[in-house]
Amino acid sequence: MSQDPYLYPGAELDLFANARNWKRYWVSALPSLHGDVLEVGAGVGSNTSLLMRPEVRNWYCLEPDLGMLSRLRERIAVEPLLARCHAVGGTLSQLPPRQTFDAIVYIDVLEHIHDDAQELREAVTHLAPGGQLIVLAPAHNWLYTAFDRAIGHCRRYSKTSLAGITPPGTTLRDLFYLDSAGLLASAANRLFLKQGRPTASQIRFWDSVLVRCSRILDALTFHTIGKSVVGIWERAPG
Repeated sequence: MSQDPYLYPGAELDLFANARNWKRYWVSALPSLHGDVLEVGAGVGSNTSLLMRPEVRNWYCLEPDLGMLSRLRERIAVEPLLARCHAVGGTLSQLPPRQTFDAIVYIDVLEHIHDDAQELREAVTHLAPGGQLIVLAPAHNWLYTAFDRAIGHCRRYSKTSLAGITPPGTTLRDLFYLDSAGLLASAANRLFLKQGRPTASQIRFWDSVLVRCSRILDALTFHTIGKSVVGIWERAPG
């Protein structure tokens, strides 16, 4: 793996590309986006079209990996839904200092960044007053496996650890877990199967069966358990 803290292997992007039920589920759990949006670590744009809304004016896909950036630009060029998207190479530190956004999103990205707290502090400097900072990340360090390590995860998060890196100048508006059924399956694997990498058939079963169960179980448990965690912050109005 590259020593650059912002680059990652990206193998999971293709592995989970067809997890359509899961993607639809977490998209439905996030607030609706509008105005100018920055997606940090957009990869090849797998999530961008799912998140795009008519209220979005411009969507900026920030991606430091040159290979993924090239694939992203090819995708933007041919997909009508991505007509308002702009592929930008680099990291937050390379954006114009005064450029701000109505929302900044990290979809399964923050766990790849070594200094996650500093990353969010820098993100807030690019957040417009009243703007939202949204993070979706894998949950629970006790579920950390060799697969996490292989795909460049520095950590997994709990609600406590994610709340602990709340950047100054923001208010934590929401914090919740998703995919309780997936958590139970992962716990069973951790305790009994001890399998490091999910197979394609296991991912299909999780996406087609367990995610559907999670939609019900998550509501019944008030989103207090799950395999993924979501944090939503708001910058103070100007």
